[in-house]
Amino acid sequence: MNKIIEAKHPEILNMLSERGRSIFFPKQGILAQSAQAKGKLINATIGEAREDDGSPVHLEELEKLINLPSQDVYTYAPSFGKPEIRNQWMQFIYKKNPSLGNTLFSKPIATNGLTHGLSITGYLFADKDDTVVLSDLYWENYDLIFSNAYGANIRTFRLFNNGGFDVTGLGNTLDEIKSEKIILLLNFPNNPSGYTPLSDEVELITLEILKQAEKGKKVVVIIDDAYYGLVFEEKVFPESIFVKLANLHTNILAIKLDGPTKEDYVWGFRVGFISFAVKEGDTALYEALEAKTAGAIRGNISNISHLSQSLLLQAYMNESYESTKARKFEILRKRCSILKDCFTSKKYKEYFEPLPFNSGYFMCIEIKKGLDPEKVRLHLLEKYSTGVIVFGKVIRLAFSAVSEKKLPELVENIYLACRDIEKK
Repeated sequence: MNKIIEAKHPEILNMLSERGRSIFFPKQGILAQSAQAKGKLINATIGEAREDDGSPVHLEELEKLINLPSQDVYTYAPSFGKPEIRNQWMQFIYKKNPSLGNTLFSKPIATNGLTHGLSITGYLFADKDDTVVLSDLYWENYDLIFSNAYGANIRTFRLFNNGGFDVTGLGNTLDEIKSEKIILLLNFPNNPSGYTPLSDEVELITLEILKQAEKGKKVVVIIDDAYYGLVFEEKVFPESIFVKLANLHTNILAIKLDGPTKEDYVWGFRVGFISFAVKEGDTALYEALEAKTAGAIRGNISNISHLSQSLLLQAYMNESYESTKARKFEILRKRCSILKDCFTSKKYKEYFEPLPFNSGYFMCIEIKKGLDPEKVRLHLLEKYSTGVIVFGKVIRLAFSAVSEKKLPELVENIYLACRDIEKK
């Protein structure tokens, strides 16, 4: 696989971590030998129990709960993911991102949710002391994955400047990194801020990444699209930034991490996907990267839940899927709009200001007057029976989890808590 990658795209080989270069999917291992024996009269290969008729052994109590064929529920799924859902998700990516056109990218590999996808990406590309660039507002799991698990250094740039994305801050931070390889992680809609860049901002972000590639830097761009599609305002870039990077430069590897977890409201199903794209990438290169990814998954958790993948496929084939999803989207869009209206009240400006938000599940507020956000959070719990999350100097509100009727009360409670603490 390394020889294929080196022959097809030597830049990619230099992007892989030491683990990434050494990992492989065993061609003659148990899975391969089992596949060769499939359909034979006697098959004593794979570690699954079978009834005398060849069907999977399973408990009748479970069969009563699941209306799917037993072979789509109880058996192991491939380490690459169930072929049908991989194909379906690839079609979704093209459909949701029409700017891709006919751009070739790898077939999505199934992961155990996006957290696992991020971890596998770190396994493949992050060595000890590599630098991972993030905005200063980021999901805390990035620390556990890239810093604690793989020893990479986290470097942040300011997310906002003058009410929008700080493109200059991003460019300056990238310029300051002297190593040959840069790992940049972009998360839109952003967790915790709920911000997706506007279309003109995405163009500028793309140019900053291109500048690094043209200098000869190898740029691994990890695109965390966990909340993809949940965009509520017109000027926001409607597609994944993956479309801008997938065919931009041979020194830029775009890695798209997405899945139904947030998009289709199946948080506990634990299904995500990894897709790769690079300029001049071809089928042989992508198959090698897919095999390395599947090898890392095989050596990590073996494979992803077959039941979850099968249930999702059934949902996607239902003719009502698109209309149902549109209705659920409207719930979140309306909550976002109501919350924006709440912050127009002048009295709230005394104690806090909202950061820009236009998408996703969340938004953040900055507390004024030197009040401690953690004290505000604890006071909200104790006196107002209200739970929020503190991220450093900001408070994150998950409007995704609060009914329309209670959103004004949520904001009012924060105001009252701030006032109480100031008086103390």
